[in-house]
Amino acid sequence: MARQKILIAGASGLVGFAAIRHFSQFDDWEVVAVSRRAPAGLERYRARFIPVDLLNQQQCNEVFGQMSDVTHLAYAAVNEKAGDLVRGWRDREQMQTNLAMMRNLFEPLSAAAKNLQQVSFLQGTKAYGVHLRGPRLPMPYRERYPRHQHDNFYWLQEDYVRGKQAGQRWHWTVFRPQLVIGEAIGSNLNMVAAVGAYAAIRREAGLPLSYPGGPRLVTEMVDVDLIAGALRWAAIAPSARNEIFNITNGDVCIWQDVWPAIAESLGMEPGQPEPL
Repeated sequence: MARQKILIAGASGLVGFAAIRHFSQFDDWEVVAVSRRAPAGLERYRARFIPVDLLNQQQCNEVFGQMSDVTHLAYAAVNEKAGDLVRGWRDREQMQTNLAMMRNLFEPLSAAAKNLQQVSFLQGTKAYGVHLRGPRLPMPYRERYPRHQHDNFYWLQEDYVRGKQAGQRWHWTVFRPQLVIGEAIGSNLNMVAAVGAYAAIRREAGLPLSYPGGPRLVTEMVDVDLIAGALRWAAIAPSARNEIFNITNGDVCIWQDVWPAIAESLGMEPGQPEPL
């Protein structure tokens, strides 16, 4: 197979860093990664890193306009609203910010990379309106369902990519994970790190790892390494062209039920729940 070159956007995040780890294992892939800051531990992997602020259009033009040999794009960058994550999901200005980031990257890249073959990007279960009150789509959520009628930067990005594809040879793939977990030191969306910090504080105080509260909701997680493998599959599989895929480990859980196992893995007692 001819050597391919993948551009990974959002390199310091959960999915982006997993993609770096995964693709750099294969000799037939060259990896270039971008984000505002370098991922911790990047030196362990065979990847070239370029610091880029995707909201800086001039910088994006200079960097991506020179990437004529990129064949694949894994877009895993996201901008969340500081101080109010959940409210930011419905903020129209925040939606435009995420669209601008993708556009600032893709406009110069698509003009320069004449052999571009495939673009993967991420959505999530908010595509099905899980973050909203009111009418819900029937479960289980299926990719073939019509769009849930609400404003979402997912739709802005998807419509942008579909529009740019007209008359081009490259294809796109969308992945919709649920709760993403994995290794990404310094990522502010890394729930594993948040649980670890909470556990460290409790241990230092001589307290058990008491569950901090919340309703008994069924959730489903997906490890970033599974997503990274799916990104490589989508890069070359004809069956992934212009398709949307839900992706999970297939493990359904309730936080209260899995909490004792988390405590055991950290060498702590779970204690009685202490809602916070």
